[in-house]
Amino acid sequence: MWKTVKTFIKKKCTFAKNKHNIKLMKNSFVLLVLLVTSQFFGQNDQRTAFQKCKYELAVSYYEKDDFEKAIDLFSLAAKIKPENKIGLESSKKVDTLREVLRKNILKNALGNWKKIGNQPLWSNSAKTDKSQLGADEIVEITENEIAFFEVNKKTKEKKLLKKENLTYNDKNNISSLFSEIIFSDGKIWNCSINQKSNTLHVINVGVKTKKGIEKIKGDSEESYYVKI
Repeated sequence: MWKTVKTFIKKKCTFAKNKHNIKLMKNSFVLLVLLVTSQFFGQNDQRTAFQKCKYELAVSYYEKDDFEKAIDLFSLAAKIKPENKIGLESSKKVDTLREVLRKNILKNALGNWKKIGNQPLWSNSAKTDKSQLGADEIVEITENEIAFFEVNKKTKEKKLLKKENLTYNDKNNISSLFSEIIFSDGKIWNCSINQKSNTLHVINVGVKTKKGIEKIKGDSEESYYVKI
């Protein structure tokens, strides 16, 4: 009988011990959930605060008519949390400013441009181009099209080399949200205009393939043009 009592007591103690361990495990699980939840909301709050900071900075540039800085900051704010109010408002601002900036750059780009090489006008290291070999490379820009010509310097004979539709890159922008143009060969060119020197700078920043858009790594092809 004493053996039976001892066995009963042992089982009782084991049961109590297991029950205690289960309780500890439950408490540990609850603590772990609270810790993870706390970290999640903490990180979420940090992201929201960072987004708000970028949005407010973008608004300050927008109010000063510095649209190029504003669009980059609005774009960043939209990417942080695209689904909330600030993200949606930032996305709308990006679309609006993109149109404004494209109109501005196109307004200044309309007309004829002569290629001066792969370096700015003030540089002494520009490579020799056709303008030094008896021909000028001329680009004519209209609202919908870009035409490339070769003009004989002596005879003034004008030969059309190619035409490209003015197609903007709206997806997977590489260096600019508003001034990237895609040519028919897939090359993506970023365009910028220096109004003080009347210079157009184009640089090949990427290429569009069947797999998507790839960024140019290493040295990029570029050209400078002066307005004529």
